[in-house]
Amino acid sequence: MNEKKQEQPFKKLGDRLKTIRQKLHESVSEVSGAVEIDEPMLQRIEQGAERPSEDILMLLISHFGMQDDEAAGLWQLAGYDQPRGHGAHDHDDEANNKATILVMAVDPRIIYSDGVSVTANKNGVVMSFSQNNGSQNPLVTAKIGMSREQAQGVLSALQNALSHSLPKRLSDGKEQNK
Repeated sequence: MNEKKQEQPFKKLGDRLKTIRQKLHESVSEVSGAVEIDEPMLQRIEQGAERPSEDILMLLISHFGMQDDEAAGLWQLAGYDQPRGHGAHDHDDEANNKATILVMAVDPRIIYSDGVSVTANKNGVVMSFSQNNGSQNPLVTAKIGMSREQAQGVLSALQNALSHSLPKRLSDGKEQNK
C-alpha cells in the first residue's frame, strides 16, 4: 500500500479534477486542449501520479469556472499552500490540520514589464506580464489569473487611475498673474 501511495502521491487531487471534468461532460482531449497540455500529462495528473504546475492548476481552475473555496481546496490538495519541502503526500492529515501563515513584505518590490499578453475564456482571464530580454521570447515576469468580474474591476480601476493621473501642464508664468 505504501508503494501504491508513492506511485500516486496526488491521488486525491487527481480524483477531484477527474470528477469535475466528468460532471462537466468534458473529455480528456477537450480539457487538455483548453489548457494547452498534452493528453498523457492530464491523464497522469488525474491518476495522481503527477502534480500539475501552479500555472496548469490555475488554468484548470479557470477552465472549470471554479469558485474561490473550491479552487482553494484544489490548491491545498496540490500542496501549494504548504511550506517548501512538504508535499501533499507527506503526512496528509497532519499537514492539512496545521494553520498556514502567510508573511508578506512591508515593502513589496515592483516588477516592471514592457509587455502583456491577455487570454480570456468564458470562465476568466489570465494576464502574462513580460520583460523584453533582447531575444525573440520575452521573459514572463508575472502571471495573474482572475474571474471575468475581477477583470472588469481591474479595467475600471486602471481607467480611473489613468484619468486622474494625466500629466499637468507646467505654466509659463503668465497664468500666475491672472
